[in-house]
Amino acid sequence: MYLPSPDRYQAMPYRRTGRSGLLLPALSLGLWHNFGRDRTADTQGQILRRAFDLGITHFDLANNYGPPPGAAESAMGRALRTDFARLRDEIVISTKAGYLMWDGPYGEWGSRKSVLSSLDRSLTRLGLDYVDIFYSHRPDPDTPLEETMGALDSAVRQGKALYVGLSNYSPEQTREAARILKDLGTPLLIHQPRYSMLDRWVEDGLLTTLDELGVGSIAYSPLEQGILSDRYLQGIPAGSRAAGDSPFLTPESVTPELISRLRALDKVASERGQSLAQMALAWVLRGGRVTSAVVGASSVAQLENSVDAVRHLEFSDEELARIEVLLKTS
Repeated sequence: MYLPSPDRYQAMPYRRTGRSGLLLPALSLGLWHNFGRDRTADTQGQILRRAFDLGITHFDLANNYGPPPGAAESAMGRALRTDFARLRDEIVISTKAGYLMWDGPYGEWGSRKSVLSSLDRSLTRLGLDYVDIFYSHRPDPDTPLEETMGALDSAVRQGKALYVGLSNYSPEQTREAARILKDLGTPLLIHQPRYSMLDRWVEDGLLTTLDELGVGSIAYSPLEQGILSDRYLQGIPAGSRAAGDSPFLTPESVTPELISRLRALDKVASERGQSLAQMALAWVLRGGRVTSAVVGASSVAQLENSVDAVRHLEFSDEELARIEVLLKTS
């Protein structure tokens, strides 16, 4: 029987999500990769247990995570039935609907039919009566926003979700969605955007919008699919994501100019006593505007390396200025 570490809450900082009462760990574990059928259940269980021992209470999923789609939720459901069966009230489970999940006209996007059907399927795979956070994974250009937000509101009223969130919505879409949800009586809790040192679009209005609305934020891909780690300092290694067939990271994206910039950033990280990945995570969390950052892990060692980032989240003005110069170097 799994017995969690008794000091699991001592080292991990927890941050309030917007104006809500919900606290999230500074780092959350994402199951986008490494929790499909390409990994053994034993490896997945080791990562999940170690994450909880390190104070990670939030596990981030979506209906289509795998591969194949749905496999990650099934893996999490297995862990909830075994290792975490007595710990449900100490864990935050989030999932999403919006990307392609099944054939036909109702298997994706933001119609009420699709969103609520997807949630029911997710709950079945997870073996749960409710999730803590349910997201609209992307805006639907052909469905009225009122319909998609109404579906999120229904999920809460039906007792199938405690909170609702958005992912990949623009500042303008976020503001309108928040207005609709407020009128319905289900406040918007959180927004999950892509954000990293190499992808800073959220700084052009979204973070300010969330601050004004009192909505939390949780960054995905803070390591830019692994680019912001030591794996690519000497080029593209065999067996890496960029060397494979990933549609999210291609060999063409790892240019000599990028490698040179990564090496310079790694030097700053080394002077801080951190790995490049640890500094990249700390940078996303700097200043407290981002509630949490989602990290992935293919092994316990990789997870532990990421979590060590929370030991040093502060930056001096000089460090931030040096990093800024490097990030703006073309």
